[in-house]
Amino acid sequence: MIVAKTQIKSIMKDLKLGVDNISADFLDKLDEEVKSIIVKACQRAKENNRRTVMGRDV
Repeated sequence: MIVAKTQIKSIMKDLKLGVDNISADFLDKLDEEVKSIIVKACQRAKENNRRTVMGRDV
């Protein structure tokens, strides 16, 4: 798992929208999205002949 449930819960609490719970499938889907972003960013860095992933790759 890439994303941390405690950090997500903290963000949700700060939003003060009254949404308090996280389902397991939400965490799974969020994890998939984060992995996809990482893969795309790494591919972009490689295409630009860099070995360092930067914010601009996201």
